[in-house]
Amino acid sequence: MTTEVPALPGVSYVIPVLNEVAYIEDAIRTVLAQDYEGEKELILALGPSSDGTTELVHRLAAEDSRIVSVPNPDTDIPVALNLAINASRYPIIVRVDAHSELDPSYTRRAIDTLKRTGAGNVGGVMKARGKTPFQSAVARAYNSRFGLGGGSYHGGAEEGPAESAYLGVIRREVLDEVNLFDESVRRGEDWELNLRIRAAGHSVWFDPSLEVTYWPRESWTKLVRQFCATGIWRGELVRRYAGRNPWRFFAPPVLVVVVLLSLVLLVLQLTGVISGWPSLVLSLIYLGPLAYIVLLLLLAFSRAGGPGWSDRWRFFLVLPTMHLSWGVGFVIGLIRGARNTVDTSRTGI
Repeated sequence: MTTEVPALPGVSYVIPVLNEVAYIEDAIRTVLAQDYEGEKELILALGPSSDGTTELVHRLAAEDSRIVSVPNPDTDIPVALNLAINASRYPIIVRVDAHSELDPSYTRRAIDTLKRTGAGNVGGVMKARGKTPFQSAVARAYNSRFGLGGGSYHGGAEEGPAESAYLGVIRREVLDEVNLFDESVRRGEDWELNLRIRAAGHSVWFDPSLEVTYWPRESWTKLVRQFCATGIWRGELVRRYAGRNPWRFFAPPVLVVVVLLSLVLLVLQLTGVISGWPSLVLSLIYLGPLAYIVLLLLLAFSRAGGPGWSDRWRFFLVLPTMHLSWGVGFVIGLIRGARNTVDTSRTGI
């Protein structure tokens, strides 16, 4: 059972950081600009960056005593989060991503929701944005229900209990009860944590009034690496928690399998290995990829695809990049497990 949240509890913001020189200063700025009147501290777990991120954070920390850094020799996000949490002082933990920017009222509203609902963790809406045409296309895909599968934190859901939470404003006592983040889960660690929070009898709460700006990956290669790694770890989580994964996680791998089977069938038909009635019946499998392409076209060349034709074509290509990369990763993770897979879009490897 959780204890009552004090009127103005102290808040510890925690950020895992690795090669984020282009984003981390803005993320820090929005944390320090929160209109919350309680005590605040910001703890950054610094991985072995090679782009000047560490030097930038040290300079900012020298200018503001609320900023604290702890070294993270690894590149793993859950390890970084646990290091930052263990170095924190206050009863409320606010997770922040280096690619995110908090609305000024985020903390105040989230703590009000914690008090009102008694939840163990509260999260809001991810509002993806882009600075370049490509990043903007990815952001539109993130904000689309078709893009990331319709999780509540991508918008459109009503306030209430949720399966997981984007980032999260979490009671420290609840984190301690469930033994923090599982450091063996390198991607999907938030979903896995919220699974254990709910299993411990606490609620995870979605509040659509909480908005966080998120800046997606800036290139095709980084996007593919990110989504493939995420898919591999989702396959691993299905191996660990089979029946607890929602059905939407299985759509991309099903698409990948259907596309592969369609390609195999096409080769067999063109070489004459399969013909006649069997060929006609098996050709029904082409309906899956065809329906997907039609849906892509309808979505991409509507207002959702962007203001101009080049934006819409970019959006049309970004969506299957995300889906197929994630789906291929899922199949790999399901078959052999995640092993030592890392998200190399962060490491620059």
